[in-house]
Amino acid sequence: MPDTVITGPTAPTIDPEGYAALHADATALLEGWQPTSPEAASARDRTLALLAAGPIAMSRQHRPGHITASALVLDSTGSRVLLCLHVKFGRWVQLGGHCEPIDQTLVGAALREATEESGIAGLRIDPVPIDVDVHQVQCQGGSAHYDVRFAVLAPPSAVEQVSDEAEELGWFPPDQLPEPLAGGTVQLIAPALAALRRSPLRLAP
Repeated sequence: MPDTVITGPTAPTIDPEGYAALHADATALLEGWQPTSPEAASARDRTLALLAAGPIAMSRQHRPGHITASALVLDSTGSRVLLCLHVKFGRWVQLGGHCEPIDQTLVGAALREATEESGIAGLRIDPVPIDVDVHQVQCQGGSAHYDVRFAVLAPPSAVEQVSDEAEELGWFPPDQLPEPLAGGTVQLIAPALAALRRSPLRLAP
């Protein structure tokens, strides 16, 4: 999900080598990943091509495009998904955003974003991506997000808290998603449910 856009002369300068560990992790993760659809396979190949630029590809300062991490959060029964009505573009979307220099892995970046944006402690994440998607954004005046997506499971006691980036958070059955819905969100439902069926993160009935 897009984060706050940083533009102009006040934008901080980031040493791309601060993303070296995250870049290595992202490259290894995607090289070993089995895509969940033909579209995801194409996006994975495009993302690996972007990663050839080096660690700078992990930073939002890389205008040609940069890696982001997002998460589709499901409740403990797998019967509802948590979506955010985003402040800036007014659509419902999964949680996620930019990688930060503190992130050492893409899984960690996605889990951090999901925790920050949901306010829910104790989230558990499947470390195998469920999708990769490339889309244009207005970040840095016009760029592209190469978004690597994961499935996340909330604890039974989860109570969400709206962050500054959201107008609203809501739980929805997978077959009754809200409108207007961001492009690319619906395609996460099937692979997320499949991931939670096979994953040790799945809670026992």
